[in-house]
Amino acid sequence: MNRTRSGEISRVTKETDVFVQIDIDGSGKCDVSTGIGFLDHMIQQLSSHGLFDIKVSANGDTHVDDHHTNEDIGIAIGQALSKALGDRSGIKRFGHFLAPLDEALIQVVVDCSGRPHLSFDLDIPSQKVGTYDTELVKEFFAAVSSNSGLTLHIRQISGTNTHHIVEASFKSFARALRMATEIDPRRSSQIPSSKGVLEQAGSWNKYDWINQFSNKLAKILNFSED
Repeated sequence: MNRTRSGEISRVTKETDVFVQIDIDGSGKCDVSTGIGFLDHMIQQLSSHGLFDIKVSANGDTHVDDHHTNEDIGIAIGQALSKALGDRSGIKRFGHFLAPLDEALIQVVVDCSGRPHLSFDLDIPSQKVGTYDTELVKEFFAAVSSNSGLTLHIRQISGTNTHHIVEASFKSFARALRMATEIDPRRSSQIPSSKGVLEQAGSWNKYDWINQFSNKLAKILNFSED
């Protein structure tokens, strides 16, 4: 398969300005600056353990809280991933991993089905890790799943330390996603479905550039809605 499997998304709203670039067939290079320190650390885990080259830059209304920035980064990562996968031909499609981090053990199972679904079964004991609100972990994975078309199951086997539970989740997700998106040498360029097609929820389409241009222009001209 000779197609470059990379995706790039620019998402601009009144609350955030997010740019994401992802190369599935990378080496784990990561350039991330979100304004949310703990989220930066988690995206670094996704890049390092998934061997994805990821660039993320974000400016958001973190003076309010981290919710909008966290969610919009998840949306942009999901859309960039879907764009990189294209019609998903040749991939293994399914991936799974169990990641330990000291006492924490997290299982993640991924299906690049094109049908967004998140089952999130983490018992996170603390409301915050550093300054990061831990309820945003679920919001991040929901945004990624919905916009990349992933069926995603995250399950906690054990764990009592908040940092360990969350970090193990990202590491396990990275390895499961790496497995699912790798090229299957026996499948060649075939789409991994008996139907011969997989949906592409959240994928980039030919009208995206119009929306992106309009958002950028509105920001430059400082237009406001009544």
